[in-house]
Amino acid sequence: MSECIGIDKPLISILMAVYEPNLKWLKEQLLSLNRQTYPNLRLYVRDDASPTVSFEEIQACVQDCISAFPVIIRRNQKNLGSNLTFQLLTQEGTGKYFAYCDQDDVWLPEKLDILFANAEHTGALLVCSDMYVIDGAGTTVADSITKVRHHHKFISGENLSSHLIFSNFVTGCTMLVRASMAKEAIPFCPYYIHDQYLAIFCSERGAIVSLQRPLIQYRIHGNNQTIDMAGVVDKQSYLEARIRIVQKRLHWLATYFKSSELFRQTLEDGLRWANAREKNWHHQGGIADIVRYRRFGPIVSLFELVGTWLPNPIFMWIIGLKRKNLL
Repeated sequence: MSECIGIDKPLISILMAVYEPNLKWLKEQLLSLNRQTYPNLRLYVRDDASPTVSFEEIQACVQDCISAFPVIIRRNQKNLGSNLTFQLLTQEGTGKYFAYCDQDDVWLPEKLDILFANAEHTGALLVCSDMYVIDGAGTTVADSITKVRHHHKFISGENLSSHLIFSNFVTGCTMLVRASMAKEAIPFCPYYIHDQYLAIFCSERGAIVSLQRPLIQYRIHGNNQTIDMAGVVDKQSYLEARIRIVQKRLHWLATYFKSSELFRQTLEDGLRWANAREKNWHHQGGIADIVRYRRFGPIVSLFELVGTWLPNPIFMWIIGLKRKNLL
């Protein structure tokens, strides 16, 4: 039954995970939610046991900023990480659609109206958009995420899951997902960020639509969870953060994910590529399979074939260039 509360549009629940928020940025985000033109909203906020920003401060900020729709705010008993926190929010959420929300961006007022209209018109299970990019001061530095992440390419259609395994074009804070699909996707894969896993799940079951129109101001400030090469401080940490994580993702999908035959074949080939990458990193072979399956990551394949032989200072210099989107 539709939860319309006297309104002719179905309920959209905004799901916001919070951890150690900058309260100024959190206020800007919340005020932008309060200005949404879509008329039937509910906000779920869950604090992931922030150690220094009190739950009372977060509650007060939310209550001061949100007046246009109901709010449910809770706190995790212990720190679970963003993936499990968003999973809990997905379990709690109600309505026809879920809009996943970070704590430090700014949404354009028409964001949810436009995403909803496209989801209803196309029948897509997930709709996402482009983003303006802002810095910590709120200054616009790019009118598209593709200007700062040069390999980011928006794709729309069905049967995109094989592509999404290795390269994500769906940014969680821009997406609107059918709630039934999001709930069916539980449990989330622990080795993917929630947005990429939900994109894979939805694409295996229907269409994804990418709007090449910015609908939020996406704040890049140096501490973002999805910053490129996060956690890489030397060649050993690269092995863990960039090679073994792929193996874990693919093993999890092969074990728990119900999928098409095409997807299963992609998983098998992807595992051969990932295993060959680790062999190469240890100078134990694997070169032939890296070359054979290079379609899963042509630039990554080339870099690792060379990078495994580089001295650590030169290796980290190249990693630094990648972080600055100069490669």
